[in-house]
Amino acid sequence: MNKNNKDDFVSVLDDISSELPSLDHAEQLQKRAAHYAFDWPTIEPVFDKIQEEIEELKEALAHPDKEAPVQQQHIIEEMGDVLFCCVNLARVINVNSDTALRSTNQKFINRFQYIEKAVHKQGRVLGEVTLDELDKLWGDAKKASE
Repeated sequence: MNKNNKDDFVSVLDDISSELPSLDHAEQLQKRAAHYAFDWPTIEPVFDKIQEEIEELKEALAHPDKEAPVQQQHIIEEMGDVLFCCVNLARVINVNSDTALRSTNQKFINRFQYIEKAVHKQGRVLGEVTLDELDKLWGDAKKASE
């Protein structure tokens, strides 16, 4: 008699709440899978997988020949794969992906506000400034924050 009734299947992932913020959810899924040896033995394949997923996203973006909703869904899936792999990299290097992203968000805010203030001091508004000018100011903001 088979004790493994397929109707009684319980996944080792079932108790991970899908209500978690998406970065935390991805990290918990990956930690659980890694606990059961579904993980790379070194970091290099993690980088390779990220690159592979970026290439697949580029490919999805380069071929807009599908119907718009179908194409957009494909792009969403590929972008999700890139993010999932980046969360995996964070997990492997013992960095909390949410903490890292929050830190980068704040860094972006600080630098962008530097740009806004610089443009304001020039008596201009953001919409009047060229991308080249903004890029130079971004470089100035980076230097100022070092």
